[in-house]
Formats: sequence, structure tokens, C-alpha cells
Amino acid sequence: MQASTQTDPKRRTALGKGIESLLGPRPQAAPAAPAPVESTGKPLEIALDKIERNPNQTRTTFDEAKLNELAQSITATGVVQPVTVRELPGGRYQLIMGERRWRASQMAGKTTVPAIVRQVSDEQAMEMTIVENLQRADLNPMEQARAYERLSREFKLTQEQMAQRTGKDRASVGNFLRLLKLPEGIQSLVEEGVLSFGHARALLALEAAERIATAANKVVALSMSVRQTETYVQGLLNPEAREKKEVAAKPAVDPNVREAQEMLQRKLGLKVHIEDKKGKGRVVIEYSGVEDFDAILGALGE
Repeated sequence: MQASTQTDPKRRTALGKGIESLLGPRPQAAPAAPAPVESTGKPLEIALDKIERNPNQTRTTFDEAKLNELAQSITATGVVQPVTVRELPGGRYQLIMGERRWRASQMAGKTTVPAIVRQVSDEQAMEMTIVENLQRADLNPMEQARAYERLSREFKLTQEQMAQRTGKDRASVGNFLRLLKLPEGIQSLVEEGVLSFGHARALLALEAAERIATAANKVVALSMSVRQTETYVQGLLNPEAREKKEVAAKPAVDPNVREAQEMLQRKLGLKVHIEDKKGKGRVVIEYSGVEDFDAILGALGE
């Protein structure tokens, strides 16, 4: 009788269990970790809730109306230009460039945004964020000033180097940095758009914080233009020259005309100005209400 060549399956199972009881259960292979996203330069669709705002963002204010316009555009045509991000631990990402597009995508109800993943260090990400913002035209002057200051402080860049990296003129970089010498209250006025960059530059010539603040309040109260502000500041810096200019601007008044002007002012109780040129001119009488006007008519016998 020939021996059977087939193996009893029950016996194989029992044998296997016997080995496990002696050696312990076989170790299970650990699940493979997700491969890190490579920086390919090609945009990927990344969930918006996995992207974090960049803490080094220099922009502090966002125009809500413009964000709404961008959100409407994204609703209609999608995000045209991808945002730039870098990987963080735990499958999350941090924005490097494109916060307006990221915010507008959220407003538009999107769940993902096209993004290019860059493998960069903390320092590189910070520099890229600051430089990208400085290359835009819609930062207010104080945001630009603080961004340049951070580049100088964090990366030890000279004004020349900052100008090269942002495509700006070196003198412009210096002028923006000077804005940080303004008193905090005046910086706020510049940030809010009450005072322009030109106003701020003119006021800086006064140097002392108290003089700058006093002059700035007057500029705002009188709604002075930049040119008027420059003239006003020069007058404060050179009062003697201003007085000479004012005296020179006043033409000599004929004594007879002055006497007639004073006589009319006494009689009417109002301010009177006579403009005379070789026997021709006009008489200007200023009044501030109906009673003053009636007084004029009464004096004229009406």
C-alpha cells in the first residue's frame, strides 16, 4: 500500500499554531508612512483646512471689498495662480505666498486650492513671504516700512541688498524705513490712509516727535495737500524766511485808501477791504449773517 503524498490541511494548521505558540505571533508589517510631497513645481489640489496662515505675514489689513471681488472671480473661474506652501509635520502645510487667494477661496466655499509645494527652511519661508509682499503695490506705507525693517533685522540685509531683492530703488527703501521714526499716533494715521507717504516724508523734517504730532494734526484739520504740507513745514523750520516772504507779498497800501477802509469798518462794524489800483478797484465788505447784511443796507440808506 502506497503512502499518501497529500498533506492533511488540518494538520498544517495545527502545526502552524504550534509554531506560533512556541515563538509568538508573527510580527505584522507596519503600515507604510505616506511619502513626503516632492517639490515638483506642479500645482497640487490641497485641502484648505490643511493650510495654515504664515505667522511672518507682513500684511496686517485686507480690503474686504477686493477680497469679495476675488472670491466672486474664483467662484466663476477658479484660482488662476496657485498659492505657494511648504510642508509641516502631521500632513499640514503653511502658506508662503498667496494669502489673499487662500482667504478668497474660503469665502467662495471652495474645499481645495491649487498649491505648489516648496521645500524651504523657516528662514527661507520668512524671507520669501516678506519679499513677495514688498513686490506688491497694495501694501500701505507702514506695512512696507515694517517689512523692510524685518528684512534688515532678521537677515542683516543692507538697504542696497533689500532694494535688489525687491526691485525697488535704494533711496525708496531708506525713505520707508524713516517712517518708523514717526510717533505711533502719526504712524496709525499713515496706516489708515489719513496721511499719505508724501505727507509723512514732509513731516519727518521736523524731527521732534511733539512738533511732528502738532503739525500733523493741523495738516489733517485743514486737509492740506502734500505741497501745502511741505510749504507749511518749511515755514516752521525757517520762520524768518516765511515772515519776509509774507511782508514782500503784501503790496504797499496808499494812506488815503487805508484811512477810507478804516472809516468804513468803524461805521459798519464789519470787516472791509479796499483793493485799489491807480484809482480803480473794488470794496469788499464781509458779513456773517442776516443782521450784518441788514446793517449794510441800512448804512446805504435802503
